[in-house]
Amino acid sequence: MANVERVREVVDSPPSAEELREKAEEGWRLAAVEWQRETEGDTADIQAREDGLAKEEVPYGLEVAADCHFLVENPAEVEAMRCVLEQVVLDRPLSQVAEELTRRGFHQRDGAEWTQVSLFNLLPRVVEVAPQIYSSQEWAEKRPRLKIVG
Repeated sequence: MANVERVREVVDSPPSAEELREKAEEGWRLAAVEWQRETEGDTADIQAREDGLAKEEVPYGLEVAADCHFLVENPAEVEAMRCVLEQVVLDRPLSQVAEELTRRGFHQRDGAEWTQVSLFNLLPRVVEVAPQIYSSQEWAEKRPRLKIVG
Protein backbone atom coordinates (compact mmCIF):
# COMPACT_ATOMS: atom_id res chain seq x y z
CA MET A 1 0.00 0.00 0.00
CA ALA A 2 1.39 3.43 -0.92
CA ASN A 3 2.14 5.99 1.75
CA VAL A 4 -0.15 8.99 1.87
CA GLU A 5 1.22 12.45 2.61
CA ARG A 6 -1.24 14.90 4.17
CA VAL A 7 -0.85 18.62 4.67
CA ARG A 8 -3.23 20.81 6.64
CA GLU A 9 -3.27 24.47 5.69
CA VAL A 10 -5.01 27.18 7.69
CA VAL A 11 -6.60 29.58 5.19
CA ASP A 12 -8.53 32.84 5.31
CA SER A 13 -10.43 32.27 2.07
CA PRO A 14 -11.29 29.39 -0.27
CA PRO A 15 -8.52 28.35 -2.66
CA SER A 16 -8.73 29.83 -6.13
CA ALA A 17 -9.14 27.70 -9.25
CA GLU A 18 -5.49 28.44 -10.07
CA GLU A 19 -4.33 27.22 -6.64
CA LEU A 20 -6.38 24.03 -7.02
CA ARG A 21 -4.94 23.44 -10.50
CA GLU A 22 -1.35 23.95 -9.23
CA LYS A 23 -1.87 21.52 -6.36
CA ALA A 24 -3.37 18.94 -8.73
CA GLU A 25 -0.38 19.29 -11.04
CA GLU A 26 1.89 18.63 -8.03
CA GLY A 27 0.02 15.36 -7.42
CA TRP A 28 -2.27 16.55 -4.60
CA ARG A 29 -5.97 15.87 -4.46
CA LEU A 30 -8.52 17.61 -2.29
CA ALA A 31 -9.43 15.17 0.50
CA ALA A 32 -11.59 17.22 2.87
CA VAL A 33 -13.05 20.62 3.60
CA GLU A 34 -13.46 21.83 7.16
CA TRP A 35 -15.86 24.66 7.91
CA GLN A 36 -15.86 26.76 11.05
CA ARG A 37 -17.67 29.80 12.38
CA GLU A 38 -17.81 31.75 15.61
CA THR A 39 -20.69 30.99 17.96
CA GLU A 40 -21.90 32.12 21.33
CA GLY A 41 -20.39 29.83 23.98
CA ASP A 42 -18.99 26.40 23.18
CA THR A 43 -22.00 24.64 21.67
CA ALA A 44 -19.99 21.49 20.90
CA ASP A 45 -19.15 21.02 24.58
CA ILE A 46 -22.73 21.75 25.60
CA GLN A 47 -24.11 19.32 23.01
CA ALA A 48 -21.60 16.61 23.98
CA ARG A 49 -22.57 16.94 27.63
CA GLU A 50 -26.29 16.84 26.77
CA ASP A 51 -25.73 13.74 24.64
CA GLY A 52 -23.73 12.12 27.44
CA LEU A 53 -20.68 11.82 25.17
CA ALA A 54 -17.13 12.07 26.41
CA LYS A 55 -14.93 14.50 24.54
CA GLU A 56 -11.16 14.45 24.64
CA GLU A 57 -8.61 16.36 22.59
CA VAL A 58 -6.24 14.34 20.42
CA PRO A 59 -2.79 14.54 22.04
CA TYR A 60 -0.37 16.90 20.33
CA GLY A 61 1.81 15.02 17.87
CA LEU A 62 -1.02 12.69 16.88
CA GLU A 63 -4.00 12.89 14.57
CA VAL A 64 -6.98 10.72 13.75
CA ALA A 65 -6.10 8.21 11.04
CA ALA A 66 -7.91 8.24 7.70
CA ASP A 67 -9.92 5.18 8.78
CA CYS A 68 -10.97 7.01 11.98
CA HIS A 69 -10.05 3.95 14.05
CA PHE A 70 -6.56 4.89 15.19
CA LEU A 71 -4.34 7.78 16.12
CA VAL A 72 -1.25 8.22 13.95
CA GLU A 73 1.74 10.54 14.15
CA ASN A 74 1.36 14.04 12.81
CA PRO A 75 4.82 14.63 11.29
CA ALA A 76 4.72 18.44 11.56
CA GLU A 77 3.69 18.34 15.23
CA VAL A 78 6.34 15.71 16.02
CA GLU A 79 8.95 17.93 14.36
CA ALA A 80 7.76 20.90 16.44
CA MET A 81 8.12 18.81 19.62
CA ARG A 82 11.60 17.73 18.47
CA CYS A 83 12.51 21.43 18.19
CA VAL A 84 11.08 22.14 21.65
CA LEU A 85 13.00 19.21 23.14
CA GLU A 86 16.30 20.37 21.63
CA GLN A 87 15.78 23.95 22.79
CA VAL A 88 14.84 22.89 26.33
CA VAL A 89 17.96 20.70 26.53
CA LEU A 90 19.94 23.78 25.54
CA ASP A 91 18.32 25.49 28.56
CA ARG A 92 16.69 28.16 26.43
CA PRO A 93 13.92 30.22 28.03
CA LEU A 94 10.44 29.45 26.73
CA SER A 95 10.28 32.90 25.13
CA GLN A 96 13.26 31.98 22.93
CA VAL A 97 11.81 28.53 22.21
CA ALA A 98 8.58 30.20 21.05
CA GLU A 99 10.56 32.55 18.82
CA GLU A 100 12.50 29.60 17.36
CA LEU A 101 9.30 27.70 16.59
CA THR A 102 7.91 30.77 14.84
CA ARG A 103 11.16 31.25 12.92
CA ARG A 104 10.95 27.64 11.71
CA GLY A 105 7.31 28.10 10.66
CA PHE A 106 5.63 26.01 13.37
CA HIS A 107 2.24 27.13 14.69
CA GLN A 108 -0.28 25.79 17.17
CA ARG A 109 -3.18 23.72 15.87
CA ASP A 110 -5.39 26.78 15.72
CA GLY A 111 -2.79 28.60 13.61
CA ALA A 112 -1.66 30.85 16.45
CA GLU A 113 2.01 31.46 17.14
CA TRP A 114 3.56 29.72 20.12
CA THR A 115 3.79 31.61 23.40
CA GLN A 116 5.51 30.89 26.69
CA VAL A 117 2.20 29.75 28.19
CA SER A 118 1.27 27.47 25.29
CA LEU A 119 4.76 25.91 25.40
CA PHE A 120 4.55 25.45 29.16
CA ASN A 121 1.26 23.60 28.63
CA LEU A 122 2.91 21.43 25.95
CA LEU A 123 5.90 20.41 28.09
CA PRO A 124 4.23 17.38 29.76
CA ARG A 125 3.44 15.99 26.31
CA VAL A 126 7.01 16.62 25.12
CA VAL A 127 8.37 14.78 28.16
CA GLU A 128 5.92 11.93 27.56
CA VAL A 129 6.94 11.38 23.93
CA ALA A 130 10.64 12.29 24.14
CA PRO A 131 11.71 8.61 24.13
CA GLN A 132 9.76 8.06 20.89
CA ILE A 133 11.08 11.27 19.31
CA TYR A 134 14.67 10.24 19.90
CA SER A 135 15.77 6.70 20.58
CA SER A 136 18.66 6.41 23.03
CA GLN A 137 21.05 5.86 20.15
CA GLU A 138 19.72 8.81 18.13
CA TRP A 139 19.96 11.10 21.16
CA ALA A 140 23.50 9.95 21.94
CA GLU A 141 24.49 10.91 18.38
CA LYS A 142 22.50 14.18 18.32
CA ARG A 143 23.40 15.66 21.70
CA PRO A 144 27.10 16.40 21.00
CA ARG A 145 26.07 18.30 17.86
CA LEU A 146 23.78 20.65 19.79
CA LYS A 147 25.44 23.99 20.39
CA ILE A 148 25.27 24.20 24.15
CA VAL A 149 26.10 27.74 25.23
CA GLY A 150 27.29 28.05 28.72
